[in-house]
Amino acid sequence: MQKVLTHTIGQDVRFSEVDSLGIVWHGHYLRYFEDGREAFGKKYNLGYLDFYSQGYVVPIVNVQCDYKRFLRYGDKIIIETSYIPCEPAKINFKYRLLNADTKELIVTGSTIQVFLKTDNLALQLTNPDFFQDWKVKQGLI
Repeated sequence: MQKVLTHTIGQDVRFSEVDSLGIVWHGHYLRYFEDGREAFGKKYNLGYLDFYSQGYVVPIVNVQCDYKRFLRYGDKIIIETSYIPCEPAKINFKYRLLNADTKELIVTGSTIQVFLKTDNLALQLTNPDFFQDWKVKQGLI
């Protein structure tokens, strides 16, 4: 079985994230994915500034989000972010959002990011050396 890196954080639903019914607006779930990616990057030394310092940006080219239940203002969320290793030059993350109190599954999803050179925004077709080194250090290859 392939090794997967996972990081989990907790977060409160903020007032600014809900509609007039007190329900989290659907687009904010993508923001929760972003919060999970940023926390993952801090834990595993794979943040956006790490990519940038190596001459790359990593835009999202695909996002998928399946809504199972909804969150309301005041709910506490568990954001679980998992890096899914692959050989191609891309970064795959999977997400699970849970209600922290009930443990109910709220949302599942995934994102795919690619490597672009910062100087000319050319698509990188092979994994950059620093990313290959990161995979080795994490025991992924």
